[in-house]
Amino acid sequence: MALTRFERFVVWVLRGAGGMLFAVFQLLAPRRGSERSARRLPPITNPLLRVPAMQLARMIRRREVTSVEVVQAYIDRIQEINPLINAMVKDRFPSALQEAAQVDKLIEEETGGEDVLEDRLPLLGVPFTVKEAFTLQGMPNSTGLVTRRGVISATDAPPVALLKRAGAIPLGVTNCSELCMWLESHNHLYGITNNPYDLERIPGGSSGGEGSILGGAGSVIGVGSDVGGSIRIPAFFNGVFGHKPTSGVVSNVGQFPPATGQQPGFLCTGPMCRYAQDLVPMLRVMGGHQTDRLSLLSEVDLKSLRFFSVAHDGGSLLVSPVDRQLVLAQRRVVERLEADLGVEVQQLKLPQLKYSFQIWSAMMGAPGKDGKQPTSFAELMADHGTKVWPLWEMAKWTVGLSKHTMAAIGLALVEMFQRSHPTEFIIQQKESLQRDLEELLGTDGVLLYPSHPQLAPKHHHPLFTPFNFSYTGVFNILGLPVTQCPLGLSTEGLPLGLQLVVGKQQDRLSLATAVYLEKAFGGWREPGTTTIEAT
Repeated sequence: MALTRFERFVVWVLRGAGGMLFAVFQLLAPRRGSERSARRLPPITNPLLRVPAMQLARMIRRREVTSVEVVQAYIDRIQEINPLINAMVKDRFPSALQEAAQVDKLIEEETGGEDVLEDRLPLLGVPFTVKEAFTLQGMPNSTGLVTRRGVISATDAPPVALLKRAGAIPLGVTNCSELCMWLESHNHLYGITNNPYDLERIPGGSSGGEGSILGGAGSVIGVGSDVGGSIRIPAFFNGVFGHKPTSGVVSNVGQFPPATGQQPGFLCTGPMCRYAQDLVPMLRVMGGHQTDRLSLLSEVDLKSLRFFSVAHDGGSLLVSPVDRQLVLAQRRVVERLEADLGVEVQQLKLPQLKYSFQIWSAMMGAPGKDGKQPTSFAELMADHGTKVWPLWEMAKWTVGLSKHTMAAIGLALVEMFQRSHPTEFIIQQKESLQRDLEELLGTDGVLLYPSHPQLAPKHHHPLFTPFNFSYTGVFNILGLPVTQCPLGLSTEGLPLGLQLVVGKQQDRLSLATAVYLEKAFGGWREPGTTTIEAT
């Protein structure tokens, strides 16, 4: 199928004109938090930073370590690395230490024993971080929009509240892309966030601050959201785990901007963490009783599962080819599964994946059941204020006067030419892919698929490859749960990884496979050993 006029226009704007804009951007982009003089992140010196969250909780309950010691260890690490990565944009360190002291007092006074505490407060005393797009009481909730600079949250988003109710202690909020709709966590309020494995590269978006702080060992667990890959892409680029749950399991309330049109069915809130064993406990807490239908505590026999591997999307003209190192990494996973489990991994091609971007874009812009169109991106940029004119904002941006990033302006500009209803062809491709995958995966299937076609790109380079998120975005539209797993490092010292896609409500299958892959391939790797060229 040839590209539509709209798609050709988008390619021209974001690739052809991108060269000129990128050159200007290099001159105008704020450099806050981007200290390029450092060659590497400082190494981890406190062993507490290498302990999974659930193990930390157990150590705290058993009085092997205090919550104050754990929280202080993470505060020290954040203060050490945040000037380099600019991931945390607002902290609550004094309050976190006070809450940790209260936890230690509670444990001293507890007479019911460790089991009672574990059942009632499974994350007692464990620190965590939160994407700034979520409300966290007393913290900003701007989502990188300059006009929301003064917005302070009065309440907690439900998933955040549930984590706090389970005993976890929030350390602060982390950076995201402007209005959560871009691959790079950059905005004119907080600046640009760097990848801990290479400060010249992006941590992904929109949960890029979470990915960066986790990858740099400044946090052990965190809260992210995902409408097109915003959990999985940062998890991939920063070498950590991330899970997009079955749609509707974890509440999306308490986020800005709110989803409209059909988008509430595509947006998912989920856990991000450095250690695979923390995924299930986090999801159980964040989803509450909604996770009962997932049977997360049921034992999974990996040898009884059916595994499939799809190497690429079939060659979309809009998307980059899959990097050879990622192809080889996925092949190594196939070989390891077959050798260790005695299964046969079936190699597949799904031709509908070639239209992943078109499917995602069309459905994201489609009206809801009430017939109302989703809120336009230009309206979100205005946030009930002065109307934003994309062409005028682009002109202002070239002379450094716009409050918006080039990515946000470009998206608003492209939106002006987008169809309000998906074409019949794209609807057919979406429905066909949905049927094929649901039939293929059933209740015992796991699909291996690249998380992204490239390793973490350098800053601003996604302006040239804006459709590469399609590798993750298509699964939001299909409503399928997906787990991103790290697979070691590339020859450049950048994280490798892949997605594990399973049937609806079969989250436990991908989560169990993630635990296996962590043992097989080492999981998260410390980034401090990777040399970074100074400029």
